[in-house]
Amino acid sequence: MSSLLRKKSISQLIQQSKQKSLNRTLSSLDLTLLGVGAIIGTGIFVLTGVVAAETAGPALILSFVLSGIVCALAAFCYAEFASTVPISGSVYTYTYATLGEIFAFLIGWDLMLEYLLATAAVATGWSGYFQALLEGFGVVLPASLTSAPGSGEGGFINLPAVIIIFLITALLSKGVKESTRVNNIMVFIKLAVIIAFILAGMFYVKPENWTPFAPFGFEGILTGAATVFFAYIGFDAVATAAEEVKHPQRDVPIGIIASLAVCTSLYMIVSLILTGMVPYTQLNVADPVTFALQFVGQHSLAGIISVGAITGITTVLLVMMYAQVRVSYAMSRDGLLPKRFAKIHPTFKTPFQNTWITGSIAAIISGFVDLTTLAHLVNMGTLAAFTLISIAVIILRKTHPELKRAFKVPFVPVLPAISALLCIYLMTSLPSITWVAFVIWICIGLIIYFAYARRNSKLNQSK
Repeated sequence: MSSLLRKKSISQLIQQSKQKSLNRTLSSLDLTLLGVGAIIGTGIFVLTGVVAAETAGPALILSFVLSGIVCALAAFCYAEFASTVPISGSVYTYTYATLGEIFAFLIGWDLMLEYLLATAAVATGWSGYFQALLEGFGVVLPASLTSAPGSGEGGFINLPAVIIIFLITALLSKGVKESTRVNNIMVFIKLAVIIAFILAGMFYVKPENWTPFAPFGFEGILTGAATVFFAYIGFDAVATAAEEVKHPQRDVPIGIIASLAVCTSLYMIVSLILTGMVPYTQLNVADPVTFALQFVGQHSLAGIISVGAITGITTVLLVMMYAQVRVSYAMSRDGLLPKRFAKIHPTFKTPFQNTWITGSIAAIISGFVDLTTLAHLVNMGTLAAFTLISIAVIILRKTHPELKRAFKVPFVPVLPAISALLCIYLMTSLPSITWVAFVIWICIGLIIYFAYARRNSKLNQSK
């Protein structure tokens, strides 16, 4: 039993963080834009309309506030850990140092599923926007090449989704600086497009569209918060970049908190203007931002927004796959996954093989599997990670009070405890089928842990 709960020492992690196997090239601005690139995508361009129409009404802004509060509490916990132990692996590594190996493996396994499915699901959304853009130019791709089998559209493979994932894989395999440079450009385009919508849409707001403000009551606001939580997934990916940051103790907390603050503000403003422009009952569409502009006659700007949506979703793809590779890299380095996942390319200084293995799997899933029913599973994985990071902060404060922390969560253990409870509450609001799928995935992880990881663990070999 003791071997299941063996822990990596904090001193060992700090020493490991000082090694330079990965290039340290990222700044706090890079990290902030990395976070914004991961967060703003399908949430603002897709979820806003559906949640407003079916769940929250104009009170959608309050749903974003509630989800933002949950994420902010978790963000503080991530920031404290990242400033104390700036190392790849995010919550997996932090759990390894506080709760023990088996919990670390399972949360790492959980994160791998979360990021992998998120990458594949977002690629499917990207494909839909890309097809719509092509149709605007009179180009219609055959259904057999634009949808997955069993989707009801007569598809054989979602080829655009496969192609974009392989392009992102090629970019990530070349180097993190090159990837972040492309990400930064696309994020600036995305922010410019959103600001353009805000400035144009504010002149078409009709206050009467905000009445009734909460047609589905407080329960609708809470359900909306659990749903739009998907819109915030990604800021935790900033913590996975800790070993590639110039000054991680200072820059990682800045990147995490700044990206979350920027995105929460934009979500609130966009949702308020959106529901003010269009009656909430008419927003149940796949492209609510574009639809709102078309609704008020701004067709030219609507086309620009569509291009911005494609750009925004592309950055989400890039960061999600980046995070997945860095988590599996950290697990492999600890002996819990095969060695090839931790092998660094001599020229590019990236986990080259790992990146292409991950990209290939994500491409297969996006090309041949209809992922609409699995969106909740991504939320489940994230909430589980947030719960553990909140508990881990409390444990680390008690076991290692002497550690130098560049950032500290205020009011420990109260705020981390509230964070964990809120995450668990949101998990209970997810459908039962999500829990079944989550348990099955965890059971598969347990089999792999006892069959391979426990025996090959570096901690086991160092006895």
